[in-house]
Order: sequence, then C-alpha cells, then structure tokens
Amino acid sequence: MSSSPKSLARRSAVQALYQWQLTGDNLSEIERQFVEEHGLTTAERPYFQDLLHNVPRSLDEIDAALAEFTSRPIEQIDPVERAVLRISTYELLRHPEIPYRVVVNEGINLAKEFGASQSHRFVNGLLDRLAHKLRAVETAARKTR
Repeated sequence: MSSSPKSLARRSAVQALYQWQLTGDNLSEIERQFVEEHGLTTAERPYFQDLLHNVPRSLDEIDAALAEFTSRPIEQIDPVERAVLRISTYELLRHPEIPYRVVVNEGINLAKEFGASQSHRFVNGLLDRLAHKLRAVETAARKTR
C-alpha cells in the first residue's frame, strides 16, 4: 500500500469513520483520539480532517450515489466496506484533482487491508461503475488514449 500523506490519511480515516459508524461518537473526539494515538503527521492531518468531517456532512449525497449501484441497502453493507466506499465516493464527488483511477485503486487497497477476504472485488466493481458515472468525461478521455 502506498505511503503518501493522502494514502496514510485515508487509512486513518477508514478506521475513524468505521468507529464513528459503529459508535456514533463525536467526530471531534474521534479526531483527537486518532491524532494522539496514531501519531498523524502534519502532512497527513489536513486530508484526514477533510475526510473525517466532510464524509459525514455529505452522507445523503454519498449514500444516494452508492445506492444506485448496489442492490443492498447501504446500512447492510459491511461497516468496513461502507467506510471505504463512502471515502472513495466523497473523493470522486469533491476531489476532481485526484484521478478517478487513483481513487478506485486506493479504495481497493483499503478494502484488501481492512475488509473481508473478497471485499476488494465488491469495492472495485462498485467504484468502477460509480466513477464512470461521476467522472464520465475523465473515464471517456482515458479510453480514447
């Protein structure tokens, strides 16, 4: 797995959002805990904060986008996969400067690291379809190269 500051921030954000999904704890308290206990660097912290606070703020839009490509209700998706999918969907929606293939690959890597043995396949398929919808111009441009 990549060790860029954004990759490390994503890794911590998956864990923090997983905790938030299961406990409903205050996001600022979860952030404080992660900064203290996981030793987030100053390079990782801004992106971690972006993901931790803005994914929950955008949950309705994120979950609606995901629901279009899965037959299961979002709340029935494994909590680890759900955290990964929510982060990746947020990035596809709000961070156009990050190439869609990077977003998809990072999601796959996080699913491999934290999810069940085959969860990366589910994450890959869903994110690929979602990227083709949300980043249609970018995905079409890649095909013509």
